[in-house]
Amino acid sequence: MEYISLESIPHYKECAAVTDALGYTLVELQIVPQKQVTKINITIASKDPSVDIGVSDCAKAHRALQNELLKILHKEDDDLMMEVSSPGMERNFKNAAEFKIFIGREARVWDKTVSDWVGGTIKSADES
Repeated sequence: MEYISLESIPHYKECAAVTDALGYTLVELQIVPQKQVTKINITIASKDPSVDIGVSDCAKAHRALQNELLKILHKEDDDLMMEVSSPGMERNFKNAAEFKIFIGREARVWDKTVSDWVGGTIKSADES
C-alpha cells in the first residue's frame, strides 16, 4: 500500500481545518468534477477512538464543509453533490497515511506469512 501525504491532496488542508474545529478528523476527501456537478465524497472519524460517528455528526460536518467547499471551488449550491460518511466498521484503508488517523483503534491486517488475518490495536504509524 502506498503512502500519500494527506496534505498533498487538493483542498485537504482547508477541509481538515473545518472538521478539526468540529472535533472530527478528515479521513478521506475525493473531489470529482463531472459535466454539470462536482461530486464530493468525504469520510470523517471521531478524534476519540472510543466514540463512533453518527448521522448527526455527518450532517453537522456536511453543513460546515459545504460552505467551505463552495468558497474554495467557486461553485453554487446546485453545482455540488456531496456525501459525508463515517469510516464504518469494515473500512479498507486506501492510503497508508490512514494508519496514523486510526492510532488507538482496533484493526485487522492480512499477514502473508501466515495467510490469515491478524488483529490488534494500532499503536503508532509513520511514513514507512
